[in-house]
Amino acid sequence: MAQKKIQTVGFIGLGVMGEPMCRNLIVPEAWRVIAYDRMPEPLARLRDQGVDAASSAKVLCERADMVITCLPGGVEVRDLMFGAEKLVNQLREGQILVDMSTSPPSLMRELAEAAKNQGAHFADAPIARTRAAAADGTLAIMVGAEERVFEAIHPVLAVLGSDIIHCGAPGAGQVVKIMNNMVLFQTVQALAEAVTLAEGAGVDGKALFETMTKGSGDSFALRNHAMKSLLPENYPEKAFAVDYAAKDLAYALDMAAEQGVAAPGAANMARQFEAAIAEGYGNAYFPVIRRLLQKSS
Repeated sequence: MAQKKIQTVGFIGLGVMGEPMCRNLIVPEAWRVIAYDRMPEPLARLRDQGVDAASSAKVLCERADMVITCLPGGVEVRDLMFGAEKLVNQLREGQILVDMSTSPPSLMRELAEAAKNQGAHFADAPIARTRAAAADGTLAIMVGAEERVFEAIHPVLAVLGSDIIHCGAPGAGQVVKIMNNMVLFQTVQALAEAVTLAEGAGVDGKALFETMTKGSGDSFALRNHAMKSLLPENYPEKAFAVDYAAKDLAYALDMAAEQGVAAPGAANMARQFEAAIAEGYGNAYFPVIRRLLQKSS
């Protein structure tokens, strides 16, 4: 299978991350690219740059050797695959389905089995990093797949990301992504508390964070989410919003419940997201949780 050439890549889901990812696929000119989204605007923009537009997800599936989905979450993935369109039933012998959404690991294993029943192959490959990384092709991609499937899709994924990690069998990529996000959310919460308390004590927030980069408190979240969002209090929409963060964290809490683990840190973080949504911050970049601390003070 690894030797079979992928001639056409289909991409479903042209949102904030999906549109630039799909655009990057046309750069190497190694395969034909076809896309589908319910919104006509991103399809029109990509068509002008050489991407074929499919009239439906079914038509895309019929034409593609490799089908990538990049949707808001597991609800949308399940609806596409098992709902009215039943896209999973359209999969054919040798075709490869790759879900790059952030979805429940259990759904990924279900899709892997359904694809196998069709003679097709499946991988989950959720993404990490920012919208800028999606545009630059420097995403981190965590893959759950059989080794031969990983080898087959790696050339395509390598156009989208700079770090492609094989995490294990189907579902493993999602486990790693969800745990990554769980830690990220709690780290950003800790940084929000730190800068709020420091500034309240008369210490400059920039001085705090710059000093922390030289000590044991350093992290990716500090250099990016803290420096670029918490410090200037910049919480744009069309970024990784609270609504999406809460969805990802819910997957982590589902895993905890399945395993009988309390996960108090994640549970507290979920309450913070609920409070932020109640305050009307659901569409804002998730470090906006700092505003809850500022209001409480």
